[in-house]
Amino acid sequence: MLDPKTAWAPYTPGADTPWDRKKVGHLYRRAGFGATAAELDAGVKDGHARTLDRVLNGAPEAEDFTRTSEFMASERSMPPGAPQQRLSAWWLDRMLKTRHPLREKLTLFWHDHFATSNAKVQNARFMLGQYRLMRSHALGRFAELLVAMGTDPAMLVWLDTITSTKSAPNENYARELMELFALGIGNYTEADIRQAARAFTGYEIKEGKGAFNRRAHDAGEKTVFGKSGTFTGEDIARLCLDHPACPRFIVRKLYKFLVSDTDVPPAELIDPLAEEYRESGFDTGKLVSTVLRSNLFFSPTAYRAKIKSPVEFAVGTVRALEGHAGTLPLAEALEGLGQVLFAPPSVKGWDGGPAWLNAQTLLGRNNLALALTSTEDARFGSRCDPAALLAGHGTKGDEGQVDFLLGLFLQGDVPAAARGKLLDYLKAAKGVKYPAYWSADDVANHRARAVTHLVLTLPEYQLS
Repeated sequence: MLDPKTAWAPYTPGADTPWDRKKVGHLYRRAGFGATAAELDAGVKDGHARTLDRVLNGAPEAEDFTRTSEFMASERSMPPGAPQQRLSAWWLDRMLKTRHPLREKLTLFWHDHFATSNAKVQNARFMLGQYRLMRSHALGRFAELLVAMGTDPAMLVWLDTITSTKSAPNENYARELMELFALGIGNYTEADIRQAARAFTGYEIKEGKGAFNRRAHDAGEKTVFGKSGTFTGEDIARLCLDHPACPRFIVRKLYKFLVSDTDVPPAELIDPLAEEYRESGFDTGKLVSTVLRSNLFFSPTAYRAKIKSPVEFAVGTVRALEGHAGTLPLAEALEGLGQVLFAPPSVKGWDGGPAWLNAQTLLGRNNLALALTSTEDARFGSRCDPAALLAGHGTKGDEGQVDFLLGLFLQGDVPAAARGKLLDYLKAAKGVKYPAYWSADDVANHRARAVTHLVLTLPEYQLS
């Protein structure tokens, strides 16, 4: 662990910590969904300061992105009863097309944080509305997002706020607000929850939007965190924001998301960031910038210290292959890998980390990698053809192909023995008896596709 005094100081390249392809790949994996070959090359050429600015600021979305996304979400194309896979495919489409991957990645973070599932909400348009709320605040002020989430229609249904009445306050939202959204266990009492639940009465959905009905609201005095008043739900959210546990809670979750699944940072490392976060008015963009520019982020503590989520694995693979995979079959494949967008397993979200990998999900990843690279799977066809990728980048010979693939997908982070086995495979594949009607190009393309699949199944590729 780095000294807390220097951990969050800006990283400066030096002889011991040069700015290189490995660091560019690390940045693009954590602040997005992985890099293309062109992004890796540009990142090295442009240097760390310019590359960080580009990743943090993104670029204006192309007209096609806005037009396509808005059309897909129109009432005609995405009605409230749209099937789950279509909803998930809509977001995958945005992840693949966006020119600001960091914003989309942070939206995924908030989706896991405010975990809401369409399995209960049963309204695709409510779910898209919540997505837009999270995306608009993804790098904005958490305080505004937390307050707004209390009247979000999907959340009102998900945690039963619309059933909460003066005579029978429902405690679900008040409890999860404190336990999962703002403070963490141990920073509130059961009495706080009961009193806060009274403040969340009178909320309803009118014409597809959250609304506050004062006549149905318990306007009596409540006492929460030792403070008394005729609080509404918005007041409770602001009381949570004023609680000293709030900035520490969010900073720890972002640390896990951006830095490491397994490292448990000490208080002396978290507290300076938490104080900065509070003083900035919960400016998430500023917090994320501090983390991504820091010595700690580019240290061995963070490097490949996370396991890729299924979404990161799938979207990152398609992006690196410079492909255009159909998002409906991609969404279907993610179900077998354990991550369905807009349908987290519970209000706690996905467990993540080591829980992403088991015998079944590893097989699912291998199968998806094969489906994307073989060109023989009817769902994806040749839209992510590694042979076309390798030809487009002018790779020549077995060593040239292997080194390009390892540089693209892993920035060379594999043992020499693994590289040797890939070369041995290509050598052995030359002696295989192929169909008589295959041309020399057919054989070469098949070998290129097969070795790409092997690279995607390497243990190192499962790490972010």
